[in-house]
Amino acid sequence: MASNSKVSRVQEDGRKVKRSVYHRMRKEKEAAEPKVEARAVTKYVRISPKKMRSMANAIRNKDISEALQILTFSPKKSARILYKTLMSAIANAENNFGLNPEKLYVSEVMINEGPRLKRLWPRSHGRADILQKRMSHVYITVRDKSADK
Repeated sequence: MASNSKVSRVQEDGRKVKRSVYHRMRKEKEAAEPKVEARAVTKYVRISPKKMRSMANAIRNKDISEALQILTFSPKKSARILYKTLMSAIANAENNFGLNPEKLYVSEVMINEGPRLKRLWPRSHGRADILQKRMSHVYITVRDKSADK
């Protein structure tokens, strides 16, 4: 929840509200607040998180137009993946929450490690090494500039 006033389970007279009633009240309060951010998630991308983070750092806290230009003209595979996820976040903001795309900026880019594919790599004298093929989970949040002021 964005605001400081939380819905309390304890009423003014000291009695507790049922858990189901509390959650219904909390959800109604959240729905009444204006939405100022949207997210997009891409999971199980076959690229290591270390390679993704360099491009993620390049677009963090940038305007949408500037971030899209950086990703468009970068030759890296991670830039193509981040571009698709960012476009999805912009579409979510525009279609689901009615936010203006010109007023958005990239507020959060998070690259987490996904599961690893473990493969055997034959070595000499009948030995084998484990080759770990890493995956990434990408989380991009876009936020309205006018809401931060």
